[in-house]
Amino acid sequence: MPNEKPSIIQIGDILISSEVVTEYFCCDYPVCKGACCIIGESGAPLTEEEAECLERDYPHYSSYMSEEGRSCVDRTGFFEIDRDGDMVTPLLGDSEECAFTRFEGDNCLCAVERAHCDGKCRFVKPISCRLYPIRVLELSNGTKALNLHRWDICKCAFEKGAKEKLPVYKFLREPIISAFGEEFYEALDAAAALYRD
Repeated sequence: MPNEKPSIIQIGDILISSEVVTEYFCCDYPVCKGACCIIGESGAPLTEEEAECLERDYPHYSSYMSEEGRSCVDRTGFFEIDRDGDMVTPLLGDSEECAFTRFEGDNCLCAVERAHCDGKCRFVKPISCRLYPIRVLELSNGTKALNLHRWDICKCAFEKGAKEKLPVYKFLREPIISAFGEEFYEALDAAAALYRD
């Protein structure tokens, strides 16, 4: 069909699911209260460079962590390998809570990001956290695939994004630029125009 729009957008060697530009998303923190930091089968995916950054900046953000989180880092270090063989942030014991969390009342925050916002450390937080709900998959041929991930705990964020008409890629403008560069974002924005009514 002549008006059919492609399901995959390609920019350089990066493949992007069209859902990244057609779906809406906006974190609704007052509703979810940071549940993504305490629910999940494994920690947040990490790169080797990010694990090094976590170790480097630890003296600057450790005071923002819980005592349990600091004890976890003492035992396991700044990362662990999950059942899929991926490097991830450590979890507290048998729970699903990330070691780098911080609670303020019943609100869960990232201790690293909180310290960064206070000007205490350079590292913001893992790009996998910053890019959510985009998940990056490294393909065997060296290309990367950016897919939209749907999680029940983020249902409110998809609903809020739809109400505000805020596309996923626009909500994630800053982390996308941080991960892939401004030129990539501009190309993605231009490609998104093809999907606008």
